[in-house]
Amino acid sequence: MKPPAFEYVCPASIAEALEALAARDDAKVLAGGQSLIPMMNMRLARPGLLVDINRVPELAAIQDEGDTLQIGALVRHYQLETDARIKEAFPLIPAAERLIGHPAIRSRGTIGGSLSHADPAAELPVLAMLGDWEMTVASRDGGVRRIPAAEFFMSYLMTTLGPDELLTHVTVPKQRTGGSHIAEFAVRSGDFALAIAAAMVELADDGSVRSVRFALGGVSDVPWRDLDLESSLVGAMSSDALWREAGRQAAEAIDPADDIHASSSHRRQLAETLLTESLSRAAEQARERSSH
Repeated sequence: MKPPAFEYVCPASIAEALEALAARDDAKVLAGGQSLIPMMNMRLARPGLLVDINRVPELAAIQDEGDTLQIGALVRHYQLETDARIKEAFPLIPAAERLIGHPAIRSRGTIGGSLSHADPAAELPVLAMLGDWEMTVASRDGGVRRIPAAEFFMSYLMTTLGPDELLTHVTVPKQRTGGSHIAEFAVRSGDFALAIAAAMVELADDGSVRSVRFALGGVSDVPWRDLDLESSLVGAMSSDALWREAGRQAAEAIDPADDIHASSSHRRQLAETLLTESLSRAAEQARERSSH
């Protein structure tokens, strides 16, 4: 199947890309094309102009800024999986990347494309919510917006990006201490997950919870996180029972939709099991790191 007819431009700078986006109401950004092109082929998207940003070098950089990494929107999945700086700063990223699609997809797809597409069953939006990532967005008038992940995702396949705005880079706070884990369930390897759970845990010297954060994917229109539930766990002694109870409470709090892939109750059960696993393994990793 071929896409509908469209016009095409390939700017060499961010300014040129923004100019092209502002010139047409029906323009769309083309990065890796792993979501946009299939949607065009199936007539789910009909952009009149594709703005190919693959020749904008500043969008493909990874920069260490001390407490954060600045990851350009064009950085590919395979780079996120293999770059030593990313593995050191945020180990969940390469762990999640190994769950995404297949090597051919990871060689073309980008971090900016995944976050802008905003599929709640995708791994990177879940990590963005978990890690309090910040998206930097530019527009033609010179304006720059920095949008926290909690405000970036609006609904299923919807973000706060305006039609004439471009996601330029993602700010990822480094995970200095503690442990982390991501788990998901998909019908086949490489498919979108029916449910995803990711967790980060830091323990005090006595084994109590110093900090904890967790996020779920595939269970709501946007990646799900509950700050109050996280706070309620701080100070408690880390134990399998604690993490099972956290998984149970999270499963009670979510309200997944029924669809052709899974029932609401099935997704709720998956979320509970996966979150319990992620929290337990993150805590185990935190204990191992603190003992060295």
